[in-house]
Amino acid sequence: MMKYFTLIVLFILFSCGNKEDILLPKASTTIVKNVEDHSPIYIFFRTKEKDTLAEVNRKNEIISTNWIFNIDKRLPLRLVIPEVMKLQNKKREEKAHKNELAQNYYSYADTIGKNLAFIPFTKVFYKLEKPIGTIIFFNKNNEILIENQVLKKEKLQDLINNILSKEVATNFLFRFDKDLSFGNYIQDKIFIESLKIAIKSNQEFIY
Repeated sequence: MMKYFTLIVLFILFSCGNKEDILLPKASTTIVKNVEDHSPIYIFFRTKEKDTLAEVNRKNEIISTNWIFNIDKRLPLRLVIPEVMKLQNKKREEKAHKNELAQNYYSYADTIGKNLAFIPFTKVFYKLEKPIGTIIFFNKNNEILIENQVLKKEKLQDLINNILSKEVATNFLFRFDKDLSFGNYIQDKIFIESLKIAIKSNQEFIY
């Protein structure tokens, strides 16, 4: 793992002869600690005058491997997710070198374990539209709303349990504000992993 982390640092320092950096998202837990047989993909934070840009570097991608997406936490989802979708589609549509076991992961830093960590998102299908249904919405202020109620994270599980007790077939949809930072998005995804939701969609809505 430290070897992989060192490779990231070297790429950042020497890519194109310029010093570059990616500020990875941070969290206090590790979902996946080790990923073997991987290719790195980088999405850098860039600015041009008053505009923020997402610059993708995927020179080292190999279709048949696990892909690790190293994405700057400062980028908003409206810039990140369209680029992620393009890469997801490329891998899903590949025929000649397709590997059904290859996964996609986002990388982040576990501040407690002091290690690089990963969260899988291979089965996620992103939609750039407003969902209709029972929606759990993470807004750009990183507040959680469900059925128009603003909730603290520790109260969300209770509300979900209450809904499920009344509507067994409820399918929860997750919506993330398009202006939410990628760093907060990763923290929200890790939080979602901790929830006991028996039935949920594999779609995520960015709107």
